[in-house]
Parts: sequence; structure tokens; C-alpha cells
Amino acid sequence: MAKNLTVKFHPKIKNIEKHQWNALVKNNHPFIKHEFLHAMEAHHCVGQEFGWMPCHMAVYQDEQLIAAMPLYQKTNSYGEFVFDNSWAQAWQQQGMQYYPKLVSAIPYTPANGQRLLCEKKHQKQVYPLMLTALQEIITTGNFSGVHLLFPQTDEQDWLETQKPLVRHDCQFHWFNQNYQHFDDFLARLTAKKRKNIRQERRKVDQQAVSFRRLNGHDATDEDWNTFAYFYKKTFDEKWGMATFNLGFFKQIAQTMPEQITLVLADQKDNCIAGALLYQSDDTLYGRHWGCNEGLNGLHFETCFYQGIEYAIQQGLQTFEPGAQGEHKIARGFVPVLTRSSHFMQENPFQASLENFVKHEREAVAAYIQTCQQRSPYRKTP
Repeated sequence: MAKNLTVKFHPKIKNIEKHQWNALVKNNHPFIKHEFLHAMEAHHCVGQEFGWMPCHMAVYQDEQLIAAMPLYQKTNSYGEFVFDNSWAQAWQQQGMQYYPKLVSAIPYTPANGQRLLCEKKHQKQVYPLMLTALQEIITTGNFSGVHLLFPQTDEQDWLETQKPLVRHDCQFHWFNQNYQHFDDFLARLTAKKRKNIRQERRKVDQQAVSFRRLNGHDATDEDWNTFAYFYKKTFDEKWGMATFNLGFFKQIAQTMPEQITLVLADQKDNCIAGALLYQSDDTLYGRHWGCNEGLNGLHFETCFYQGIEYAIQQGLQTFEPGAQGEHKIARGFVPVLTRSSHFMQENPFQASLENFVKHEREAVAAYIQTCQQRSPYRKTP
């Protein structure tokens, strides 16, 4: 049994020793790694301005880190992808404060991953300790609750034994069926979907667009300047607030060069679009995209087909291109259930919240079933 345990909360990830933190990261997951979290903090992608204040949990046995949790104090619900605005309104209507709250997630990143970083041999003793520490800080810090978003499956299974409010949602992921080439993937699709994808790719090719896939070693300062411009332009036009920046992109290129792929689309001598991908040992994650030219099919090629080709070439098993998007189904992605756990401070809405998440789970199940009926894959005998 683990003894001499101490729980601390750190306002900066750099206060936790990098190698000890990364030793707890499974599967070389890019967004959980110390380098990624540190780059966000170093370049002010998180902080008071965006409502994400780091307070990472660390569990020490003597001086050795044996468990950890990426954790943030939140003063809004921006960048979480598990929407709780109606909850905040209910609190406000009763003259109560919903914010601040605690969130264990990777800011602006709806990707499944560890939230309870802990070696398996310590989990039985340390998981309850971590949850108790969260519940204590909720009370002493007057937080409305703590939200663990997109935890990996085994963690969520354990969390559900502790009776949280459980929310479900749907994303669309691509799975590698031992494909050797992109045409092997196309061969698994129905004739109509296969034809449509080939037509989309052909249209891009006919517009004299070529692609470069660069890792952190290969991408130049000019490449990152161009991509940072595309990224900001997309947010200025659609989403309103760009949180990542050029300094962040350049830092991860230096500290995580093998885990990033920058896809750049060129037309003649001009770079016209780009997408940023990350990878773990077995999964590719699509994150950001932007363009100068809205060419027919350019988004699908840059964000989806280039990623699928890369995943096949690298032998990666899964491609998670981000949240939402039924249009992904026709391009080989299938619906996948995502889950999150929510532990709320004592409140007058508990019965209503339980009813809310129950109906939400039912609606998500029905939605996934509907999406499965639209599968682009051929039925096997």
C-alpha cells in the first residue's frame, strides 16, 4: 500500500519535474505531455484572459511523483467542448455562482486521454485519494464542481463507480483496418462513397495543388509564420478568439518535433492552406486548419485525406479529427461515444441535473444509432 503521500496543487506545470510527469504519460500522448502543457503556459494560451488558470494536481510519495492530473480553474466554459451553459444559467437565476469551477481537460482540445495519471500499481490507493482531494478543494475554494472531460476509458469506468453525473457525446473517428495504401481504405467503402472521395481528390489535384507534410524538424520559420496566419484568420472569421499563437507553434516544433505533422497546401508558388496534426504511438489527432483560398475540396483533402494517408503510412490505428461534423461520415469516419464525469457541489438542482444527463445520454445513443445507419463502408458477408 502506498504510504507517505502528499497532494499538492501547482499553478504552473514547470513546477512539476518534466521527466517525472512524462513517466506517467501513456502511449506518448502528445496533449498530456509536459512539453505541450508548458508551451501553452509559456506563451499565454491559458491564463486569466481565456479563463483557464492552471492548478495541476500532483501526488508525491516522499519526493517522487506517483500521480498527477491536468487541472484548471475556470471562470467560463470556453474551449471545453462539453457544453454546460444551461447549467450556468440555472445557477445564475437562483443568485448562485457557477464560476469558478474546476476542469480536468486539455484546453481547447476535445481528445480522449488520461486525466488520472498514475501507475497501475498505485491506482487502487491513489485514485480515491485524488478524488477526495478534488472534493476538498471544491468545498474550500467555493467551486461549483469539478468536471473531468474526455478521460480514457478505464479512468471513466472507475469514475462512474463514484457516482458522478455522466455526460455522453459523439465524435467521428477513423480506424485503420490494416490498410497498406489509401486505395485499400477506399476498397472498403461503398461504390458511391469511393467515387465521391476520388472526385474530391481529383478536383484538388486539377487545381494544381500540391501538399507538403512536415514535422518539427522540417518546418521552417516561414512555414510556421504562414500557418499561424491561417490559424488566426480562421478564428477571426468564424470563432472569434484565437488562443494558440506563433510562439506556441514554434516551441512545440522544437520540443515535440516527432509528434507533429504540419500539412501545407501549395498552389504554384503560394502556400494557400494548412492543417496541424499531432500523434501518439498509435493515434493521429487533427487539430487546426486555415486557408487563403477556398478551393473546392481543399478542406477535405488537407484535413482528412492527407491525415488518413499519413496514418496508413505510419501504421497508426486511429485518426481523431476533432469534435462534431456529420460530414465526416461520408469520408470514412464512424461515430464514437465520448464520456465525461461531473462532480457537483451540493446544490438545489441535483435531481434536475440527473434528469438532464439521462435524457442527454438517450439522445446521444439515438443519434449514434442513426449515424451508424449511414455508414460509408460496404457490408461484409
